Amino acid sequence: MMLDNTYTLGFFFTFQALVTTFLSFIFYSSFTSFGRRYVKFWSFAFACLSLHYVSLSTEQFLSFLNETSWPMLMLTFVEQFCLYLFLMYLLLGLLDGLKKYRTHSRNRHMIALAVLTLSLSTTLAFTFDLYDTYNRFYIRESLSDFLSAGVFLFIAILLLNIEKQYFSGRILTYLSFAISAKALALSFLSVVLIELAIFPSIHLIAQYFDFMAFNMLGVALLTWMQSAERDAAEVAINRAKYLGKHDMLTGSLNREQVIEKIPACIEKAQVNEQKLAIYLIDIKRFKFINDTYGLKVGDSVLGKIARRLADSIMLPQVIGRISGDSFVFAVEINDNYQQEKVAQHLHDVISHPYKVQHQEIHLQASIGYCLAPVDGMEAEDLLHKANLALFQAESKNIASVKYTSGMQAHGSHLPAAEKEIRRGLQNKEFVLYFQPQLNLLTNRIDGVEALVRWDHPEKGILSPDQFLPDFEALGLNGQLDSYVLKQACEIGAHWYSEYKRRITIAVNLSAVEFQDPKLVAKIQSLLVEFEIPPKYLELEITENIVITDMVSAMDTIVMLQNMGIKVSIDDFGTGYSSLSYLRKLPIDKIKIDRSFITDFASNDSDLTIVKSMIKLSHGLGKRVLAEGVESEEQLSLLRKLGCDAVQGFYINPPLPQQKLATYLVRK
Repeated sequence: MMLDNTYTLGFFFTFQALVTTFLSFIFYSSFTSFGRRYVKFWSFAFACLSLHYVSLSTEQFLSFLNETSWPMLMLTFVEQFCLYLFLMYLLLGLLDGLKKYRTHSRNRHMIALAVLTLSLSTTLAFTFDLYDTYNRFYIRESLSDFLSAGVFLFIAILLLNIEKQYFSGRILTYLSFAISAKALALSFLSVVLIELAIFPSIHLIAQYFDFMAFNMLGVALLTWMQSAERDAAEVAINRAKYLGKHDMLTGSLNREQVIEKIPACIEKAQVNEQKLAIYLIDIKRFKFINDTYGLKVGDSVLGKIARRLADSIMLPQVIGRISGDSFVFAVEINDNYQQEKVAQHLHDVISHPYKVQHQEIHLQASIGYCLAPVDGMEAEDLLHKANLALFQAESKNIASVKYTSGMQAHGSHLPAAEKEIRRGLQNKEFVLYFQPQLNLLTNRIDGVEALVRWDHPEKGILSPDQFLPDFEALGLNGQLDSYVLKQACEIGAHWYSEYKRRITIAVNLSAVEFQDPKLVAKIQSLLVEFEIPPKYLELEITENIVITDMVSAMDTIVMLQNMGIKVSIDDFGTGYSSLSYLRKLPIDKIKIDRSFITDFASNDSDLTIVKSMIKLSHGLGKRVLAEGVESEEQLSLLRKLGCDAVQGFYINPPLPQQKLATYLVRK
């Protein structure tokens, strides 16, 4: 009869192992769908519980063995270890799901090691004394019940204190209290009643209770998980709706919502017999804030600007951020005096000092504005006209400009320019000139800088200052850089094919192109296409590009250098904190800006600066090239100072491709 009961209990534990395995599988499937770490923990928890029941089942089927035999000891260890791991993962999953505590893998490993130590201790304690049955039972059963009671009591208290209560959460709370009470009672009764004949029946009832309780626990956790994911989805949807209407950084309306809201505000103003003034505000030199103090400080300042505009005493009808540092401010007004008053008020609001990270930052703004319905009724048209006025304010360095009809013709320049530029890129009207770079050690040309010119079909050869501002205004700098890079590689390949000569070509990169994550792959593709060794391509970047995001820039530079491409800093000395950043940058060459070379032969201050730059650069293992050399005196002095290379009109002005060929013909 006893044997039958033993096998019955063995099959019972086997069934429970199958159920908990199924629950573990369900949790793991949910984890692959949701990707939540707490669900993975619960999957591990029920997998461990399943192994716990497998060991209990095996113990029942091998009950004819002595409990101190090695097979039984191994099974006891697995039983203990898996039970404690179940409690550990269950608790860690709940803490992670409630965002109360997020463990690192190292901490989990330490906890698991503590669990392993505890399991070994409870398994081996009193093992080798055949007559110490009660102590073995207390250390293995009573202690595990006591610890289980503590864990589930903690879980119940934790669930009682969460803000959002689900129905499944309440079930979990009550269930945790019940499991804790049962475990605590069994731990106590095992000490008091173990010698009585009734205790095996109590212990069996506890096993059936565990069967129901743990299955209910798994179902409740699954239901709680579904409720939590449903809430998370609702939060994500609401956030997406909010971000669809608001700027994520400042909380102001985004461009689409500004355009949608303006017509209703115009109608409201007309009902009140007033006009709607639409002010477009652009923060002056905001890039300087990002470059000097960092992007985080810049973002904080933008948020403060948005809050100041929203809190304005002028009671704005619309506050929006339509681009990086440009804001819209729409307000009802009566007369011209109020227009100017609002503009001055906005300047006062923007110019008030900003205190960020114990630093005081001062800003100024340019403002362009127009009126509805005087200047139009369509939101897009009104914003365009306010932008034309803003362009006038910025180009003429005027604080505030009101839109007038004459600005429309001037504003049509950019669309026409864009059409011409795109045609020029397609027809390869942009050509490269090359300025030689003289190596002062060998007295030979060892490189050239590629400089772009526009061979305009009507206006002739245009210098960069005649078309680069339009490229920047139209946001086409990246396309021009890509064009120049390809042309430089193509010409380099032609020179090798024609003259069997390789010469390093230096190409300037704008911030847009250098920060493009596809830059390295793009250059690799060009080098392979035109069969150019990487050492014959040099990329020139300005210091201000680098300090905008030092970490990302350094990563890009290192990748380029690992390919064998040289990277140099152009216009060195004109940025911010040049000498301090030079130490950190893994670049090959420093190009001293021409502004320091122009008068350095007769200006002691410039001479000292140039001398210091050369000495410092050499001390850091970097070559130095001086730009803008235009006299024998400058060249001679630079030789004495130990400068590595020079370029300028005294050496050679920028030459078209055909004229530079004279340097490539072997003599």
